[in-house]
Amino acid sequence: MKIGIYPGSFDPVTNGHLDVINRARSIFDKVVVAVARNAAKEPLFSPEERVSLIEENLVNRPNISVIAFDGLIVDLAEKLKAVALIRGLRAVSDFEHEFQMAQMNRHLDDKIETIFLMPNERYFFTSSNLIKQVFKFTDREKHLIPENVHQALSDKLGYNN
Repeated sequence: MKIGIYPGSFDPVTNGHLDVINRARSIFDKVVVAVARNAAKEPLFSPEERVSLIEENLVNRPNISVIAFDGLIVDLAEKLKAVALIRGLRAVSDFEHEFQMAQMNRHLDDKIETIFLMPNERYFFTSSNLIKQVFKFTDREKHLIPENVHQALSDKLGYNN
């Protein structure tokens, strides 16, 4: 069984993230979405909330699971016997950072490959941070996030009610 891990903070999950997950489903037998417990980023949603928001959008997809994790992603990959890390690339500006991470991960464990997937062009400019910024002033981000994420942002931030 070929297992791929799609790590990220997903604060919150966007339609771009979901698009990458669905693309990865066609490549791997199993995809594990790994939600990082990265307190340094000061996330809006707790790891448990982020896991739940993602899971609600992946109903009836038995080859996808969602977990929260701490530590190095290569250690999780070894534990789960994954063959690859999945990373989304939206624009050229993402590449340098993603390339450095891929090289470090290869240095730490050269058995784990990094696969770069691009989301649909409708989501190239979308990021979780931009979604949160736009949400504060308008609901025009609605086509870029799932409905449950829009509701969670409304509940959490109290805007657009």
